[in-house]
Amino acid sequence: MADELLWAYCVLRAGDPAPAGVPAVEPAAAVEAVEAEGLVALVSRVPDAQFSAEPLRENLNDLRWLERVARAHEAVLDQALAEASIVPLRLCTLYESPERVREMLRSERDTLMDALDFLAGRQEWGVKVLIDRERLEEAVRGEDFAPAEPGSTSAGAAYLLRRRMEREERESARALAAALAEDVDSSMRSIALAAVTRPAQNRELSGYEGEMLLNAAYLVEAQRVSDLRERAAELAERHAAVGARIELTGPWPPYNFVPDGEPGVAA
Repeated sequence: MADELLWAYCVLRAGDPAPAGVPAVEPAAAVEAVEAEGLVALVSRVPDAQFSAEPLRENLNDLRWLERVARAHEAVLDQALAEASIVPLRLCTLYESPERVREMLRSERDTLMDALDFLAGRQEWGVKVLIDRERLEEAVRGEDFAPAEPGSTSAGAAYLLRRRMEREERESARALAAALAEDVDSSMRSIALAAVTRPAQNRELSGYEGEMLLNAAYLVEAQRVSDLRERAAELAERHAAVGARIELTGPWPPYNFVPDGEPGVAA
């Protein structure tokens, strides 16, 4: 078994600018280009002792190690994306040698070229809708039921009335939350070429505050990014009264919009 493996970051067209001087996953290594069939894969060398199957499984359970590696991987993608269209590769895409990387580029050439053509001039942006559930319930809390006059109803009836009011408030809050998320998503989709929605992120891992109603990604023509920003600001203002926050982030490596998936991993 070799002492080193190749960690792969992304694929771009040969001749497009590649990042220089950006730190690799293994800090002592450099980001290199492996070329074949008019394509380039950006890779860097990593020690087999840490990145072969068994030690990699153990390292992936170390959150500090995983965060460091993920940040380094994303930093290379961000620099490459700033200069060229790329097909991003998933974290822990590993190859045994440069020739194995070239084999992948040759076998996947048509798919990769189609993906690069599709993604040219387009950007992936993320949108999250976050709410404070208490503020949302306050916004829907009305005076549909006037409090009973003293002595006009039994304690049991008053209790049931309060429970009914609370239940209706929660149901109204849920309906408002769903309508809010739908409004944001449909507004963004009207600008985007494509969209995907994802499950809400884990609050403990991501550190966000509030409840996540929408976690979506949108593929947008580069010249329409300003429209996306303006729409996000309009939506944030529209829904501020109920405590909603609209977070627009990007551009991101277009993981969600690579046509026909991505090349297989050959570790």
